[in-house]
Order: sequence, then C-alpha cells, then structure tokens
Amino acid sequence: MKKVINQNYEEERSLYYLQDTILDNCHFQGPLDGESPLKEGRNIELHYCLLNLRYPLWHDVGLKIFNTTFLDNSRAPLWYSRNIEIKNSNLNCIKPIRECLNILVESSSFTSEEMIWKSCQIVINDSTLSGDYAFLFSESIKLNNVKFSGKYSFQYTKDVVIDNSELLSKDTFWHAQDVVVKNSMIKGEYLAWYASNITFINCYISGTQPFCYSNNLKFINCTFSNTDLCFENSEANGDIHGEITSIKNFRQGTLYVEKVDEIITDDSPYEKNGIIKMLD
Repeated sequence: MKKVINQNYEEERSLYYLQDTILDNCHFQGPLDGESPLKEGRNIELHYCLLNLRYPLWHDVGLKIFNTTFLDNSRAPLWYSRNIEIKNSNLNCIKPIRECLNILVESSSFTSEEMIWKSCQIVINDSTLSGDYAFLFSESIKLNNVKFSGKYSFQYTKDVVIDNSELLSKDTFWHAQDVVVKNSMIKGEYLAWYASNITFINCYISGTQPFCYSNNLKFINCTFSNTDLCFENSEANGDIHGEITSIKNFRQGTLYVEKVDEIITDDSPYEKNGIIKMLD
C-alpha cells in the first residue's frame, strides 16, 4: 500500500482511479471545488481525512474510512460502491450512501438527510444517526446499539434486524417486510403501516396510531404507552404490557393485553375478527 500524507486536493477527479493507497490526514476542499476526486478507486484507506467536495467516492471497491469527517459540501459522497468500512467517522452531508453493497459502520455519527438508500448488506454498530428518509428501499440491514432520530425511516425495507437500539421516528417501517426488533425503544407516530412479517421482542413502543393495515405482526413481551387507535385493519398476535389507550377495528389474530381503555368497532368495511384477551 502506497501512503500519502498531509496533502490537499481540490481539482475535479484529482485522484481518479486511485488504487492500493492510504490517504493520511489529507483534505479534499478548496476554491476550485472539483467534484469526484476519488471516483472509481480500488482498495483505498482514508485516515483522519476531511472531505468537502461533491461526489467524492463513487463507483469505488474496497474502502476503509477511519476517523474521517464529511462536511456539508461533500454531498452524495458514497454512491454505487461496495465493500465499505466506516469507523469513528462523522458524516454531516446530504444523501450519503446510495446503491451500495456490503457496508459496515461502527462508532460513527451521521447527521444526514436521505441516508443509505437502495443499498444492501448493511451492518451498523454503536453509532448515532439523524435525518429524514433513512434506509429507503434498502435490504439486509442489521443495527445494534444505534440511536436513530428522523422521520420516514426504514420505508420499503426488507430483512431488517434491530437490537438494543432507540428509534425516534414518525412513519417508521411503512411497507417494510421481514423485520425483527429486539430489546429496543420505538417512539413516533404511525408506526409500521402497510407492513408485513414484523416481530417485536422486549420492546417499548409509544406513539399514536401504530400498526395499521399490516399483516403478521408479532409481539413478545412488549410494553405500550400512549398508543391509541392501534391495529386498524391489521393482523397481529402476542402479549402486550402497559396501557393501550384504544384498539380500533382489529382485523385478525389474538392479542393478550395488560390494559386497554377502549375497543372501537365502527361500521367500516374492514373485518373485525381479532380477539383481545387480558393477560393473566
């Protein structure tokens, strides 16, 4: 591996098709404002670097990004790339990671709108993420010890496993499929509408109108708080602790609940065959 130290790059495609190189304490910024400085690279490591140019890492294979900062002007920094490792880094830019494959993120921070779209094989550990529309149309996602905040997250996702995490998000898991959430806290309005095959284990769930128009929802030792108009036209099974404000037009399945203040059935066209029983 060749090593480059303490350099600044600002021209367009300044290191195009760079291969087998460690960039240490290098900066990508300047008045020339050149985009795509590291396009189509192979086997590149960035250590303690700063990126502030557009589209810096497109169509790359084999990226290791350590202790590196992406600033606001580094918009859409990682697109169409694969085999990416990001550790102890900060991404503060719009649209990072799109149509990428095999991504590992550890001990890092994202403050980014529209992060991680249409990507696959994503593992994120011990990190903080903030921004709207995260993970849209992405697949094979694993999160552990992640704090996430932002609206419209995990929509149209498939094959998702989340453990020991906190999600503060409106309209989470809309149209999602094959999701398992364990040992986590989820707060936000309109959780998991039009979704299918979602299991919650040892989770705390709060927010208005969750789990509507969905199929095959499972709850194992979960706790609800401040949840009203739940399960409209949905299929769900499991046991729920805490106090549910109201359940409306529950379509199918059996729920064992600790307390529910109101069960609503109106003259809507939806089936209302769901069974609600009290926990022993």
